[in-house]
Amino acid sequence: MAMTAEKGPAAREQGSGKSAAEGSPLDVMLTDAALGPVRRLMPGKAGLKLAYRLASRPFDTSRQTLRTAGELGRVVVGRSQVEPGPRDKRFADPAWSGNPVLHRLCQAYLVGGTALERFVDEADLDWRSEQQMRFAVQMLVDALAPSNHPFLNPAALKAALDTGGRNYATGLKQFAQDMSSRPRIPSMVDGRGFSVGGNLAVTDGAVVLRTPIIELIQYAPRTEQVRELPLLLVPPMINKFYIADLAPGRSMIEHWLDQGQQVFTISWRNPSAEHRDWDLDAYAGSVLEALDAVQEITGAPRAHVMGLCAGGITSSVALAHLAAKGELHDRVAGFSLGVTLLDQERSGTVGAMVDPGTADFAVAQSQRKGYLDGKALAGVFAWLRPNDLIWNYWVNNYLLGKRPPAFDVLFWNSDTTRMPAGLHRDFIRMTIDNALTKPGALTILGTPVDLSKVDVDNYVVAGSTDHICPWDSCYRSSHLLGGTTRFVLSTAGHIAALVNPPTNPKSNYRVHSALPASAEEWKAGAATHPGSWWTDHAAWLGERSGELVDAPTSLGDEAHPVLGRAPGTYVRES
Repeated sequence: MAMTAEKGPAAREQGSGKSAAEGSPLDVMLTDAALGPVRRLMPGKAGLKLAYRLASRPFDTSRQTLRTAGELGRVVVGRSQVEPGPRDKRFADPAWSGNPVLHRLCQAYLVGGTALERFVDEADLDWRSEQQMRFAVQMLVDALAPSNHPFLNPAALKAALDTGGRNYATGLKQFAQDMSSRPRIPSMVDGRGFSVGGNLAVTDGAVVLRTPIIELIQYAPRTEQVRELPLLLVPPMINKFYIADLAPGRSMIEHWLDQGQQVFTISWRNPSAEHRDWDLDAYAGSVLEALDAVQEITGAPRAHVMGLCAGGITSSVALAHLAAKGELHDRVAGFSLGVTLLDQERSGTVGAMVDPGTADFAVAQSQRKGYLDGKALAGVFAWLRPNDLIWNYWVNNYLLGKRPPAFDVLFWNSDTTRMPAGLHRDFIRMTIDNALTKPGALTILGTPVDLSKVDVDNYVVAGSTDHICPWDSCYRSSHLLGGTTRFVLSTAGHIAALVNPPTNPKSNYRVHSALPASAEEWKAGAATHPGSWWTDHAAWLGERSGELVDAPTSLGDEAHPVLGRAPGTYVRES
């Protein structure tokens, strides 16, 4: 029977979404974006510790070396049973198993990767050093996969025969284009067919408020009657809002409108160096300013608030401010969070990657420039899953000479925004201290933050394979909020879990009537429902949004006149 290489980063199954950096806390990602993820490949003291421990254990090191040499000998003579995992797409081409030379190269690569990981295991390093070395080894071995080599990848060689080598020439041109600007990674999307306001973000609406930080968009109703209490969407500040309004049929905003919900969204301005002082207070204050306008325009006594990712963090502290002032229940009907981490507790590699000194250096770097480059942050997200988001496109774009896919979510992901230095500073300090888990540890707009005082009904949705905000960490965050929480686990990863319309036949979601202490206990008792969480959330909103009333015949009001059509002007700023 063939043996699958179970251990070692080389044996990790591409497409599984697993990484040693999975579940990276926000402070790690924001530090990497300022200093560059390459710093992780230079473990420094951790590397010296590894070398010393291996040298001080000559018997163990020699035993592992002989074991590896023996397995490589079996590879050479064709007797090794090591094989890639059944879902490892890097070696899916039949040539990797049918061609004896390529088969041996694949096996040797897997054996070598496994050996490197075992050396780290047997060095018995301290936790921080071990995690740093494990990540460095993983990144190195992923990069050295023979499938990434232009003259070893069988699909690339076949393409060269078919095109007379034109695939390499095209790939070299695309490589030069990608490396000429940040984040200097392979392009993930062919964006030539997309335009904001053309075929993305086309739901009918108008800008009814513009401040230096936000535009507030009110959407035109799509039903004759609407729910009395409106919904305010707070998207992430580090991306543009139209992740909630992609193409028709894939728009969350469109879906809410079709269910009779009145919908508003914030569109954040793309800051530049002159806005370096915009901090968490400024962004939380903008959420409350938008909430004021929503209530004034609709005449509703209360409104729902929904925050996505970093927008969920900002919404949480804004609502905690209302709670501290005794105004929460008078103004907020319910609070929803999408793929949001409030509890930044460390786990695995990521907790070893940032210390206070490194974080301070990252803050100083963004302060010097005035902002954190959104393209750099996009690069960090990609390096969290290098096989899926780096080397997969390396092969497609540069070895095969193909264009990357044309996909709306990937276009949105590449349409990056900057983060002002003040907000970058506050986010890093908040997350490195895990301040949201400690009542009173953080002050917003002059009041202490205690998330347990946000005791309206809460709806929390997470993604089952999210590598940025792991679902079990989102579940842990849900326990910080007061009130009654409905936790929902959607299929797919960070963004795909959100953009998951009812038309997707593969969609399902899990719910549980209770909120037990552990995520695994919740999962064991959760019921799986076919379809999208969108329908579940719309029903949850409907039950808490008052009576049906006649839909408004115009947008805005006298104090908030229409300033332009959706999607507005801020979303177009680059």
